[in-house]
Amino acid sequence: MIERIRNTFTESIQTKIAAADALPERIANAGELLVNTLLNGGKVLACGNGGSATEAQHFCSEMLNRFERERPALPAIPLTTDCSTITAIGNDYNFNEIFAKQVKALGQPGDILLAFSTSGNSQNVIEAMRAALAKDMLIISCTGKDGGEMAGLMGSNDVEIRVPSNSTARIQEVHLVVVHSLCDLVDNALFGEIN
Repeated sequence: MIERIRNTFTESIQTKIAAADALPERIANAGELLVNTLLNGGKVLACGNGGSATEAQHFCSEMLNRFERERPALPAIPLTTDCSTITAIGNDYNFNEIFAKQVKALGQPGDILLAFSTSGNSQNVIEAMRAALAKDMLIISCTGKDGGEMAGLMGSNDVEIRVPSNSTARIQEVHLVVVHSLCDLVDNALFGEIN
């Protein structure tokens, strides 16, 4: 049991080291997109399923409340938290539409869809991306494995942050670091650097 636990830590560390080599430029580009969107009066809509829903909510809570400093609230909406809306759409239409219908209603040109899927193949996230594209929104996708179908929907102004791993758990762990990195970049760009 102790060895299994140590192996989990080792795998997590190794995945984070690989991500630290592969992802900083993409994370910086995503941070720049977020900063520009917020400066221009836009907002972030975030979605994902399961653990990825948690990451979407985590990002939004850090924006709406605070990250590591006192600062004004920033506009970010998790599309994963309104159970009445999600179950109504799932029941009346289709589970694949639960995020897309919200994007169609809440998204504006220049807003960002922050889309999480460890496989890149979550159909309801893909439909949200299609809705965002139709609204002239930008997309930041956080994926893993081979990027899945989501990778093919990314435009030249969008940013894909693909974790170099095939393990769902390791991908989710790196997505948490990505969320914290994005929050840090936004705060430092908008409110000045702190040590």
